[in-house]
Amino acid sequence: MNSGVVEAICVSERKGVKKQAVPAARIQRGHGIVGDAHAGTWHRQVSLLEAEKIERMRGKGLDLKHGDFGENIVVRGFDLFALAIGRRFRVGEDVVLQVTQYGKECHTRCAIYHQTGDCIMPTDGVFARVVRGGELKPGDRLFVDPAFDRLRIGVLTLSDRGARGEREDVSGPLLARLLAEPLKADIVEAVVLPDERAELEARLIELCDVKVCDLVVTTGGTGLSPRDVTPEATLAVIDRQAPGMAEAVRAEGMKHTPRAMLSRAVCGLRGQTLIVNLSGSPKAVEQQLGALLPVLPHALETASGLPQDCGR
Repeated sequence: MNSGVVEAICVSERKGVKKQAVPAARIQRGHGIVGDAHAGTWHRQVSLLEAEKIERMRGKGLDLKHGDFGENIVVRGFDLFALAIGRRFRVGEDVVLQVTQYGKECHTRCAIYHQTGDCIMPTDGVFARVVRGGELKPGDRLFVDPAFDRLRIGVLTLSDRGARGEREDVSGPLLARLLAEPLKADIVEAVVLPDERAELEARLIELCDVKVCDLVVTTGGTGLSPRDVTPEATLAVIDRQAPGMAEAVRAEGMKHTPRAMLSRAVCGLRGQTLIVNLSGSPKAVEQQLGALLPVLPHALETASGLPQDCGR
């Protein structure tokens, strides 16, 4: 298995200057290293460089310090170029990064280039975004975790009676089965929750931010009853709506019953995670999911935000 260690973590308050090594750093989901000038809502949130390639530059007689090439994380014993674009890997106890780009085009010549006539970031730098944040320090292990190699899906059934054990949940297991095989995905969590907004919001955030789900699908709690709070909880945690998907869910339902117009289901994105509300009955789940499945692979691909032109 591809594994190594973090040799150094480097940051700078401004762009275009060398970075300085720090004893530890906070990595923020969807942002990068807190306090680093290159962090932000783009695909090159963190830059990585292999220590072995820095040593080759030292072999040219250069007195190099960590961060001199503008790299955020120096790794040792970890083959960064063995990872395909889109591959996720773990760093330390909590952090999960996703490879987004190999190398870059330099528009200005840095001090290292003028000193050596060469710079290794354009050819040997690897860029990533943060899909799960946490604390990071030198000595932390990097490794590829097979648990993050496939699409990850969370399924939540909203039912007061189901949560009390008074009714068997049929919709949740059906939904998990209908999603896992066609999407070649892992169901990382499938649970029944009561119709409690705060609890649902917390679970949605956990599935998106901590368990790194690509897709979260809820079933139930989308109607007009005072206890139906799934749409409100979803709206509270997403960053952007995907109204066309919710309209497709209702349109499919209307083919079978006029009561489908009473659904208040919403769909949207929290970061790169797509959240979809479906109705509570098994029949409705099968019908509505049937309308969405043909577009879900493309939806998840575009929601990932991975640049299509960033190859090696």
